[in-house]
Amino acid sequence: MEQQLVVFELANEYYGINIAMVESIIKMQAITQLPQAPYYVKGVTNLRGSVLPVIDLRLRFGLEVQENTKQTRVIIVTMGSLKVGVVVDGVSEVLRVSDETIEPLPPMVSSVNSAFLKGIARMQDRLIILLELGKVLDTEEQQALAVMPARAA
Repeated sequence: MEQQLVVFELANEYYGINIAMVESIIKMQAITQLPQAPYYVKGVTNLRGSVLPVIDLRLRFGLEVQENTKQTRVIIVTMGSLKVGVVVDGVSEVLRVSDETIEPLPPMVSSVNSAFLKGIARMQDRLIILLELGKVLDTEEQQALAVMPARAA
């Protein structure tokens, strides 16, 4: 079987998420910061009349913060019942990946903190880390994000 992935870059690594979770990919736009938001939440943004929370995957994954560039994108995704913008360094492609090219994570990488990692796709010229976006935030964090647009209104 095959999976269709949206491949994006973050800190010079490639990540893939299932295309079915992606609503759209937009250029970086104005984000309104909210007081007392979790460290990884950049704020909220207005997308076609809807106010959406925006998280920075660099911060969520404990990576070094980087200034936005022309390639910075916001991927609008569905996490459970929540629609969220996810800031990434750039989106490179949509790719079909055969299940035979996907390997499980090495045991030393598998932990509770990495529950959102599904595996690694071996491509000819690179490795793509596969994410389970619904697990990037736990249930409590998703519930906290769900009320943010109301706080901003």
